[in-house]
Amino acid sequence: MKNFAIIGVGGYIAPRHLKAIKDTGNNLLSAYDRFDSVGIMDSYFPEAAFFTEQELFDRHNAKLQRTENRLDYVTVCTPNYLHDSHTRYGLRLGCDVICEKPIVLNPWNIDALEKMEQETGHNVYTILQLRLHDSIVALKKKIDEGPKDKVYDVDLTYITSRGLWYYTSWKGDVHKSGGVATNIGVHFYDMLSWIFGPVQENIVHVASHDRVAGFLRLRNARVRYFLSINAEHLPPNAVQGEKRTYRTIMIDGEEFEFSQGFTELHTKSYEKILAGEGFRVSEARNCINIVHTIRNAAPVGLKGDYHPMAKYPLSKHPFGW
Repeated sequence: MKNFAIIGVGGYIAPRHLKAIKDTGNNLLSAYDRFDSVGIMDSYFPEAAFFTEQELFDRHNAKLQRTENRLDYVTVCTPNYLHDSHTRYGLRLGCDVICEKPIVLNPWNIDALEKMEQETGHNVYTILQLRLHDSIVALKKKIDEGPKDKVYDVDLTYITSRGLWYYTSWKGDVHKSGGVATNIGVHFYDMLSWIFGPVQENIVHVASHDRVAGFLRLRNARVRYFLSINAEHLPPNAVQGEKRTYRTIMIDGEEFEFSQGFTELHTKSYEKILAGEGFRVSEARNCINIVHTIRNAAPVGLKGDYHPMAKYPLSKHPFGW
């Protein structure tokens, strides 16, 4: 049994990590969040110590490290812009770290974390859960066994509706979340580059507060993508089914189905990490490079090979920002 601490236990993604810690037969000893709406802990680890102040959380963990009940892992579920500093905290504490995606916002932060891994002798793991999805694993196998010089035409469409709360939260601040491409798309870019190879060209056609559309030329694919948090972009079949999320990938005109099988991917991720087979920080380099380039690119408009949904007229920011 391994002992865990978690930073950001009140966040959206934290319950998946709590479940993964529990499902893999491990124990949570301490948790921290600035906000105290953390009743979800009762379903998993009601005996875990909880703190709303970083200093008290740190003091408690430092005491644990001098006992037989020392911590083995720190899990990081905080806002994206804090991942780097909280991961560093876990390493300094003498623990391995499991950090939600994106592991960092900037590529150079990966180099610094790798250096700190060497200095502390501990490892950083990130969650790249789509690499563990059965359908996606099968797709990679199919592409790997196919013609080596074939270039596939790929359309990625991902719409996950968000309400007005999004723009008030840290997620609506590009400096904290990295913007739409980073916040909702980083794992898709990781999956595509994992399957089809490294990026050769990265063009952004449209980017705003609620969407991003562009083109990626990978070694074995031409990818047109459209990512959105705007419910008005949902197709009629999704709206009629009262669904708020729509995801599809078309490969050479055929739809690749992977809508199911997401619920246990964090548990699978923890199983891999605990077996010494987790995704190290270096493996996120491709997707972090992609989203960093997208975030800093000047959109070219509707030129060249763009996703059909890029034509949607841009909407005003709901708060006029």
